[in-house]
Amino acid sequence: MRTRALVRWGIGAGALGAVAGGAAYTTKELLTRQAAIARSRIGDPLGHVAPSADRTYKKRYGEALDLVLLGDSIAAGLGADHPKHTLGGGLARRVAKRTGRSVRLRTAAVVGSESSVLASQIEGLPSAYRPHVAVIVVGGNDVTHRIPTSDSIRHLTEAITALQGLGAQVVVGTCPDLGALRPVPQPLRALGSRASRQLAEAQREAALSHGARAVSLAHVVGPFFITNPDEMFSLDRFHPSTHGYKRTARAMLPSVLAALGYAEDVPFGHHAPTAL
Repeated sequence: MRTRALVRWGIGAGALGAVAGGAAYTTKELLTRQAAIARSRIGDPLGHVAPSADRTYKKRYGEALDLVLLGDSIAAGLGADHPKHTLGGGLARRVAKRTGRSVRLRTAAVVGSESSVLASQIEGLPSAYRPHVAVIVVGGNDVTHRIPTSDSIRHLTEAITALQGLGAQVVVGTCPDLGALRPVPQPLRALGSRASRQLAEAQREAALSHGARAVSLAHVVGPFFITNPDEMFSLDRFHPSTHGYKRTARAMLPSVLAALGYAEDVPFGHHAPTAL
């Protein structure tokens, strides 16, 4: 997610009124100042390349399942300190242990991606590739770049359909709550929280209506990022840490297992199409 785009959350929202000792600022001026503060606090200590976690996990189990991760920096695992600690690596290890089958992980996700990039990520898969399950986590960059929700949802549903055409079961991790980003000052953080929750709800509805499963990340793992930020966030206080990815992989696992047919009941925050 590009921190320079944080200001776009609020441009055009109108004037906030008199603040800071009676000095009047327009929303754009105030949020521009706040975005600059956020950029200085966050910096760029992680770079833009996530650890490469693609390999076969628990190879000795045999009869491999194919898992593909698509989306943005969270799906790619930026902030993890080791490949096996990325979201994909964490899911692959847990799926293998629960199913007794090896898991071949492929990560098509790219740091900085918006929903519009999902199509190219799918097109970049090998022509003969047929994943058993696909996990999509995307949306944060759509919010910071102020992409219309209708556009984001159109790209998401097209990706779901394309993946289903490859024979994959699809699990969508909905947009995390950007209100957990404490380096972002108020009211910029509140605007991001509202926009991200609105997008997450639209993603959930779109996924379910198109036969995919959805995991509401703001509900199943978001509270940990709010109450334990030092533990859950990486050095930039913007992307998950190794522990944050561990929690997220654990939280998403029930829906991934259900999609593969290895579980029936899923906990709060997990949603299955009514047709299933």
